[in-house]
Amino acid sequence: MPFKRFERLIDPFRDAPAHMPPAGVVGFYLHYLRQVWPVMLALLVVGFFVALIEVALFEFLGRLIDLAQTTSAARFFEEHRGTLIWMAVVTLLLRPLAFGLHDLLLHQALSPSLTNLIRWQNHRYLLRQSLGFFQNDFAGRIAQRVMQTGPSLRESAVQVVDALWHVVIYTGSALVLFAEADLRLVLPLALWIVGYVTALCLFVPRVRRRSAEASAGRSRVMGRVVDGYTNILTLKLFAHTREEEGYARAAMQDLVGRFQRQSRVITGMDISITCLNGLLIASTVGLALWLWSEGRITTGAIALATGLVIRIIGMSEWIMWVVSGIFDNVGTVQDGMKTLIHPLTVTDRPDARPLRVTHGEVRFEAVTFRYGEAAPTGPAVIEGLDLTVAPGEKIGLVGPSGAGKSTLVALLLRLYDLHGGRILVDGQDIAEGTQDSLRAQIGMVTQDTSLLHRSIRDNLRYGRPDASDEAIMAALAQARADTFVPLLRDAEGRSGLDAQVGERGVKLSGGQRQRIAIARMLLKDAPILVLDEATSALDSETEAAIQDSLETLMQGKTVIAIAHRLSTIARMDRLVVMEGGRIVETGSHAELVAAGGLYARLWRHQTGGFVGVD
Repeated sequence: MPFKRFERLIDPFRDAPAHMPPAGVVGFYLHYLRQVWPVMLALLVVGFFVALIEVALFEFLGRLIDLAQTTSAARFFEEHRGTLIWMAVVTLLLRPLAFGLHDLLLHQALSPSLTNLIRWQNHRYLLRQSLGFFQNDFAGRIAQRVMQTGPSLRESAVQVVDALWHVVIYTGSALVLFAEADLRLVLPLALWIVGYVTALCLFVPRVRRRSAEASAGRSRVMGRVVDGYTNILTLKLFAHTREEEGYARAAMQDLVGRFQRQSRVITGMDISITCLNGLLIASTVGLALWLWSEGRITTGAIALATGLVIRIIGMSEWIMWVVSGIFDNVGTVQDGMKTLIHPLTVTDRPDARPLRVTHGEVRFEAVTFRYGEAAPTGPAVIEGLDLTVAPGEKIGLVGPSGAGKSTLVALLLRLYDLHGGRILVDGQDIAEGTQDSLRAQIGMVTQDTSLLHRSIRDNLRYGRPDASDEAIMAALAQARADTFVPLLRDAEGRSGLDAQVGERGVKLSGGQRQRIAIARMLLKDAPILVLDEATSALDSETEAAIQDSLETLMQGKTVIAIAHRLSTIARMDRLVVMEGGRIVETGSHAELVAAGGLYARLWRHQTGGFVGVD
């Protein structure tokens, strides 16, 4: 089938480096169009012949009228058989062939594949962005820009190609044909071209600005709406429906105003072009009739001139809307570029090699780090920190809110790059290894556990992609999750391991999500374990039930645990107390209580009934 051949012309998942696209609009377009240049060139060539054939039909019409007037009916087919056969070939064979090839290139090759090539490459690039990038924007708005940029870029590029040939071929051919009939017929069309180009020069830049403003307004509305849906529980708990309506309404009202301003410009352009078109029809037809009455041109020339002018007017109105659509799409692409054109802040070095972790020693040497715009000169979150965790040692990180505990763990995972010092794992600088190999050696359960909106099985196989159902069930049993997973059922009737957990795992309770996360860590079986409030969502009975599993898991592994419920980490080999991004105390639970410092104060608060919150 020809469909499949054309559908295979572009591989939307072709190998391509996941690097930042060019920052300029033209460079951004060329970055993607260059990858499909043979198909774009073919579309350009086919578009040329499509426009040429369309013009030829009007020329045929004029010639038929002249032939009919100068030849008797009895001898018409005999004398003009060759001309008529050629007209039939163009009409019945070449025209359908050209239009069919144009549609195959556009709808089978470009529309699905180029669109998804752009989406795929942008998605691959964004997946490599740092954690901070996603924390600074709405997930829904990022996804919207990825989804919309592809079709908008493809549509505007195709519209430019189609419009180019229609403008060049129709106006150029009309000028030539009019000049052949009588040079004076060229004058109205030439004056119209000047007026049309002038109108476009006046209106198109304004349409472009208004389109960009409208696109930005759409993104703003999307961000606010998605933010409300994402936090629907908070909205309902605080009875903030009316406030949320007002928040979204303000953005929608602004968007309406932007669309209205865009529509005013488009309407003004429409009226101007319509007036110009009326003048073109009246002047060309009137002049053609006068020239015919003077015996200067034939009746066929009148038909040719009238038909071509009407077609040019239709084309000009189409071009007007195409131009509007092009810049509307360009505005969407520019809006998408605001998200896509951001350099990666955490990258693997060109010579990075996979890290090999056999013992699990972790060493922080003079580590300094600042967040966001404060880098590199602002106040440090962590300043000159030194810490060594021996292979198999279990340490607990303790400290008040903002002490830098979670930041230290994020730096170990290389979610951010350091501003000073280095972190070594088994003597290897993590900045010199690949990020994936580093994170493959670290198992982590976070305080705020979120699951993928997929099945229980898919979520658990994030820990070990090749895990069998038997291994999965064993991990669930160790995490004390085997009691509820078989009972799960989603809205589509899937149950057990096949049940979908909802966005971020909302269909599960906090304790259930935490136990699934612990089971996922058990499957991963990494040599280094990080527990960031790993049991904070569990009730005391469940926590006690899985504590033995955690103790077994931690044997022979390097463990870094963060907890505010100090009783959960009091039995660690060593406790490291942090404050203000520095280590202020270190020792066992008994030693630190006896020392009477910050840890002892935190311990007294908790045992006295007050528990601090991080």
